[in-house]
Amino acid sequence: MIYKLEKSSDKDIDRLIFYKKKNIYEYANNLSKDEMDRINNYVNNNVLQLIGNYCNIVVDDKVIGCLLLTDQDDGKLLDEIYLEEEYRNKGIGTDIIKKVIYDNDIVYLWVYKENKRAVSLYKKLGFNVIEETESRFYMKYIRRR
Repeated sequence: MIYKLEKSSDKDIDRLIFYKKKNIYEYANNLSKDEMDRINNYVNNNVLQLIGNYCNIVVDDKVIGCLLLTDQDDGKLLDEIYLEEEYRNKGIGTDIIKKVIYDNDIVYLWVYKENKRAVSLYKKLGFNVIEETESRFYMKYIRRR
């Protein structure tokens, strides 16, 4: 499937907030109201602050997801990749991640442990777990020369 990445703008903020919350709440279970409020505040502020780093994933002139790539320590942080349900498992996400690791020597990401398909994909692409919390893995890709 042919896709393109286009810089996001202020007009995309509501959709990006929706995508980020959907990503979080799909795998973050049993949260207290305080935690949910904290996450909602974080997401709202985070998307506004990082709007210049977001890209829309576009297929046939329709926005079908987003990508957030930011600077992190000695590499890049693949902070978010989201695809609408009907566009998953079509190779788009994998292709985007392959391009990110092709363009960068070091890439970090966080992934929910329960997202077993994503964890498996990241390991297959060469990411290794370097840290973990109760619910997430922090993974790192280092290009082998």
